[in-house]
Amino acid sequence: MKTTTALRVASVASFLYFAGHTAGFPWTPSPADLTRAVVGPMRSSAFEVMGASRTYWDFYLGFGLTVSVYMLLASGLLWWLAGVARTDARGLRPVLIAFLVASVLQLGLVLRFFFVAPLICNVAVIVFLLLAIRGARAVPLAAAAG
Repeated sequence: MKTTTALRVASVASFLYFAGHTAGFPWTPSPADLTRAVVGPMRSSAFEVMGASRTYWDFYLGFGLTVSVYMLLASGLLWWLAGVARTDARGLRPVLIAFLVASVLQLGLVLRFFFVAPLICNVAVIVFLLLAIRGARAVPLAAAAG
C-alpha cells in the first residue's frame, strides 16, 4: 500500500475516532440514576484553582473537549502528511513513528479504561500508520525526490 493511501485511511480512522468521541459528549453513558448520583456531586463541589473557581465537572468536560480538539488535529495532520508523502515519504518517517508511538500508548489507555469502539479506531490508526511507515521506507530516493 502506498504511503499516501495508508495515511489517508489512517486520517479517516482518526477522524471517526474524533467524531465518535465528540458525539459521546458529555460522556456519561451510565443509566440516568447512576449518572445523577455521580455527576451531581461533581457539579456541586467547587474549589479554587489558580484564582478560578472550578468543579470536577468542569475538569471532566474540559479535558474531554480538549481530547476532541487534539483528535481532530491529529486527523487533519495525517491527511496533510499524506499529501507531503507524495514528494517526501521517507522524510516523514520520524513524524510517522512519533504518531505510531503515541497511538500505541493510547491503545494501552484504551485497553485499560474504555471499550470496543475506540479500540477498533485506535487499532485501525496503528495498522495504517505501520503500513505508511513501511511504504515510506520502501520509496526509492529518486522517487521520493520528485
